[in-house]
Amino acid sequence: QVQLVESGGGLVQAGGSLRLSCAASGSIFSINDMGWYRQAPGKQREFVARISSGGSTNFADSVKDRFTISRDNAKNTVYLQMNSLKAEDTAVYYCEAMVVLSTRSTVNAWGQGILVTVSS
Repeated sequence: QVQLVESGGGLVQAGGSLRLSCAASGSIFSINDMGWYRQAPGKQREFVARISSGGSTNFADSVKDRFTISRDNAKNTVYLQMNSLKAEDTAVYYCEAMVVLSTRSTVNAWGQGILVTVSS
């Protein structure tokens, strides 16, 4: 019904930047909140950032002032701009969205995850 596909991950040196993208496709009527989570090796998945359909944002304390989140509603896409990356930002990053389907039912969709590796 809905697919979320992340892109933009990879290897970057500490202090560098990366921009993740996540595009939603399928039988979409609208998308409410969109967000990013991450899971580091041996740790639980954690919240990173979220943006509402109206553009309100919130961030985990660990990334505040370094990461920004934005979205293009026309493209059903959410972005995560990551600056001043640290080794502890190394993780698989997952996109998440609350999607209202064309049937008007709501699903909580997740991407397959994309690896971000920060070398120190």
